[in-house]
Amino acid sequence: MMLRKRRTKEQAVNNWLGQLRDVIYDVDEILDVARCKGSELLADHPSPSSDKSVACKGLSVSSCFCNIVPRRDVAVRIRSLNKKIESIANDKIFSTFNNSTQPIGNAQPSKLIRSSNLVEPNLVGKEIVHSTRKLVDLVLAHKEYKSYKLGIVGTGGVGKTTLAQKIYNNEKVKGSFKMQAWICVSQDYNQITLLKEVLRNIGVHHEQGETITELQRKLAETIEGKSFFLVLDDVWHSDVWTDLLRPALHETTAGVILVTTRDDQITKRIGVYHTHQVDLMSVEVGWELLWKSMNIDEEKEVQNLRNIGIEIVHKCGLLPLAIKVTASALASRDLRENEWKRYLAKYDCSGSMLSDEIEEALYLSYDQLPHRLKQCFLYCALYVEDSIIRCDEVTRLWIAEGFIEEQQGQLLEDIAEEYYYELIHRNLLQPDITSFDQASCKMHDLLRQLALNISREECFVGDAESLRGENMSKLRHVTAVIKKNMSVLPRFDKVEVKVRTFLTVRGPQGIEDTLFKRFLLLRVLVLNYSLVQSILDYIGKRIHLRLLNLDYTGISCLPESIGSLKNLQVLSLRWCDDLHSLPLAMTLLCSLRCLNLVGTKINQVPKGIGKLKFLTYLDVYPIGEGSDNVVVQDGWKMEELSSLSHMRYLSLVKLERAAHCSTNTVLTDKKHLKELILEWTERGEGSYSEEDVSNTEKVFEQVIPPHNLEDLCIVRFFGQRYPTWFGTTYLSSLMSLILKDVRSCVHLPPIWQLPNLKFLRIEGADAVTKVGPEFVGCKKGDHVCDELVAFPKLEWLIFEDMPNWEEWSFFEEEVGVADVRGEDGAAEIRKEDAQPGRVRLLPRLLPEAEGSPATAWKGHPMLEGTQFKRTKQLVGRGGSPTAL
Repeated sequence: MMLRKRRTKEQAVNNWLGQLRDVIYDVDEILDVARCKGSELLADHPSPSSDKSVACKGLSVSSCFCNIVPRRDVAVRIRSLNKKIESIANDKIFSTFNNSTQPIGNAQPSKLIRSSNLVEPNLVGKEIVHSTRKLVDLVLAHKEYKSYKLGIVGTGGVGKTTLAQKIYNNEKVKGSFKMQAWICVSQDYNQITLLKEVLRNIGVHHEQGETITELQRKLAETIEGKSFFLVLDDVWHSDVWTDLLRPALHETTAGVILVTTRDDQITKRIGVYHTHQVDLMSVEVGWELLWKSMNIDEEKEVQNLRNIGIEIVHKCGLLPLAIKVTASALASRDLRENEWKRYLAKYDCSGSMLSDEIEEALYLSYDQLPHRLKQCFLYCALYVEDSIIRCDEVTRLWIAEGFIEEQQGQLLEDIAEEYYYELIHRNLLQPDITSFDQASCKMHDLLRQLALNISREECFVGDAESLRGENMSKLRHVTAVIKKNMSVLPRFDKVEVKVRTFLTVRGPQGIEDTLFKRFLLLRVLVLNYSLVQSILDYIGKRIHLRLLNLDYTGISCLPESIGSLKNLQVLSLRWCDDLHSLPLAMTLLCSLRCLNLVGTKINQVPKGIGKLKFLTYLDVYPIGEGSDNVVVQDGWKMEELSSLSHMRYLSLVKLERAAHCSTNTVLTDKKHLKELILEWTERGEGSYSEEDVSNTEKVFEQVIPPHNLEDLCIVRFFGQRYPTWFGTTYLSSLMSLILKDVRSCVHLPPIWQLPNLKFLRIEGADAVTKVGPEFVGCKKGDHVCDELVAFPKLEWLIFEDMPNWEEWSFFEEEVGVADVRGEDGAAEIRKEDAQPGRVRLLPRLLPEAEGSPATAWKGHPMLEGTQFKRTKQLVGRGGSPTAL
């Protein structure tokens, strides 16, 4: 915190830190050059003791330098770098840091933990009233329980403490407990100080020099047999309960512990029984809070300021803390629109509504992050305001930038996903409500502004034209927003450019040569949605490049020089309508982890996809018989998948060609595979022969996924029988299953045993006329069905486009009334004539409506391009049906 404050106030500190950052980047770039040159040398002079192909990975730095012909150039750069480091270390600024930094092990004691002053807060809105009533009822209902724990979770400044104060000061609560205590728990809390503060709150004297054990014993003795209500506000570490307070409180008293925290993982570790999420204020409530916080009695006094006031509320990000601080500033101004507009314009010019108080409150969440997570959080600010941030996309960017540390036995993508969900758990990213399983999120405007403030010296997000006035030798990460009238990006002929990340928004119509000639250090280049029609050979000289995104562009071919990009990890070519072939040099991209081809009509591919041993994501794998005598083919053999052991996401298309391939174990051994799409081609005219049908059923039987698969999508399978492994619990980890356009199977597969299935979508099952016992594994007279639970974790159930479906019945003699409800009920069934009767669904089932449930799955990768309709379908969201 001290360093950050000095950064903003002292230019000398800024300059010193800038020099240090530049040196770190220089080291990174030199290592890249060394590895690249080293791999080229080893390729030209392979070791006689090995006949294996040269790998780009795994080379140590020392081996890179050894025997490199142009090693003198690298040595010169290293000497220059050492001089810079020596100069930085000798700078007097560095000595002041040394003098002011506490040595490890001699840290100052933590600050005193002070109790909240518990001043009644100025609260508005029905939400706070409803939430308070609900939580007060929970507190009172469990006052006789032993250590019943409640949690309040939300981002910094959203009103967690305010809500907790309302509960703490509630008269019913005050009259229900013999003892109450409110403790503010800081990040660096001191155990002894905290225990003493609890004792002080309940009126117990403590002696100097008492140990933790003695204080715990005194606390336990004091509250034994007495009801107790304890608020632990702003908890950052779960051990404040698990290690410190639990031994004294858990078994000795009946009472309630209320925890507020920014991180929902804290509440899980503490073991709370109910967690209440505090969301952002609505606009109307935010506006009410604004004028009431200015000590205005009635809205009519400021009715003329409503529109500008709502704009200010939006600028405050709907955070109560930000609104209240802003209200304090506005209170000293006249209640005139021009005055408020001038106030708003002040922040529009500065680009931030973050006062010191708000920024410090939000900064605490950032400052608590490990270094790697800090980098990932700041990087999210490169997305323009209100952008949807997809997990798969942002994690690839983090990997490309080198933010993800390798861990034994884990793929980088798995680690990056953990980082992503950690930021969500810490409320620094907000899950997008329309996405499944938090697969996409947004960054709150205030948090984004905080990130931009912290990284302002090396990040630029804005109008591409404004780049002309920026210091390109300092900027490292750029998001260029393209205006409608901009045909090409600005030229950078005579400037030094050190940009590592270049992202475009609303892509340009064209790109000047300078982008490839002057941007020598690019690691990430995103040119999607542009009218770029070709990529110059210069691209092959960008040896630092890790990610190249050309989605939705007009390119028709890629240069063979792309094979020189030994560090390239991601190549995204989605929906490039004019691109029909991949270059031969593609198989030289030995660091490639992601090849994205969805929507691009590739009909020629180079032989040797199996050489790309680090591939984890391949969304189009066209099946072909291949040939040993050609280098270009119409698809890849199934057998070539064998060497791709790191695959996490795979889409096999044109599976009708796989009839003569040996496919028994090609997928089974892929322990990292999480998502799989199996797709057959729809025949334009006529029908498939009996031989075709038989072959495709045999292939499907042999294409056995790994048992840990989580998502499976079957598209246009034209066989009449599902594979036998479908009717077992083999896919015990499967959470999502989509059967789309499976038009020849008369019965649905007996998938009722899948223990973790949450989402099931069945679409285009033309041949199905009855959904019966085979679907849920129950037969007439089978008494075992009374004990078994079918689909124990099912949450989403969608049937669509099944024109011949007439009956829904599990037992022929079954009686009862279908649980079919409309606006507020379990399920809504629509079919003009007869609908399946006797549907049993749990009360949690909901009809399809705007926002749920089908529309909430549109962000799911398996559902890309799916149109959701509200006719002729049964939609349910439920839990564990006993008859379904």
